Amino acid sequence: MIKGCCTPSRSETVKQTIAPKPAPRSASDFLHESVEITGGTALVGTNNPLVADDGEGPLRKTQIKPFRLGRTCVTNRSFADFVQATSYVTEAERFGWSFVFWSQVPAHIQTDGIPGLEWWRKVEGAYWRDPDGSTTDIIEAAPEDPVVHVSWNDAVAYAAWAGGRLPTEAEWEHAARGGLGDVPFPWGAREPDDSGHFPCNIWQGVFPKSNTGGDGYVGLAPAKSFQPNGFGLYNIVGNNWEWTAEPFKIKSLKKSVKTKLSQMQGFKLLKGGSALCHKSYCYRYRIAARTGNSPDSTTSYQGFRVVWDIA
Repeated sequence: MIKGCCTPSRSETVKQTIAPKPAPRSASDFLHESVEITGGTALVGTNNPLVADDGEGPLRKTQIKPFRLGRTCVTNRSFADFVQATSYVTEAERFGWSFVFWSQVPAHIQTDGIPGLEWWRKVEGAYWRDPDGSTTDIIEAAPEDPVVHVSWNDAVAYAAWAGGRLPTEAEWEHAARGGLGDVPFPWGAREPDDSGHFPCNIWQGVFPKSNTGGDGYVGLAPAKSFQPNGFGLYNIVGNNWEWTAEPFKIKSLKKSVKTKLSQMQGFKLLKGGSALCHKSYCYRYRIAARTGNSPDSTTSYQGFRVVWDIA
């Protein structure tokens, strides 16, 4: 297992797994769950990078075509439809365990943690339908919560079944900005805080020991919660990390970055941060923020949303 700030990785060597290829449904079946995102000039990154060595900068422009994007992350309800239709088995189920944040783990379960990141626990039996791995006292995943404990491979399989794909980083950032241009957050420039401004689901309090839940949640929020951005997208930052289509790459000549990337061969890019993010610890609920994880890794705060191309 590799240490990671918000997304611990399953292994040092990326396991190559062969995912089933279920027959796809028509993309038209999902249009009511999506919004159209205008194409044109998209902004990516920032000229004010705030997490060293993550590759946040510089701000750059690129051209993209219009596309449709899920209004929310894929929910447990939608993922259950996929599983029922295809008999798909996720990687967390095949491995037999997944990473769960310490406060979610039932007291009676014995777990292993990552040295130095003990708040992440390796929980036998945790997967998308049983997020805390309680096994004998199963708490079914809330239908309208975002599906989590899904790997990049799982997300690609679902997206293909839904007639879509995962977003590129440029598409994701363009959509997250909601038409506001060069802003740090989907709602603009005002920083979330611990006392009164709660535009998204992140950590309030002292990480990792105490979360006051000032925003109304101490764990995941429903996929459709808080105010949507200018394009009508919910929870595109905070709540849960979102897989993208791209490899995790950083353009840098720094020795420290090269060393970091040498340990992340084959990793995929995640965007958006999660409910565990706080400015004092993981300041990655900003649009330009980014991280990577191996495509077989799963945690209780990793999900995804789907892109559909417009002909």
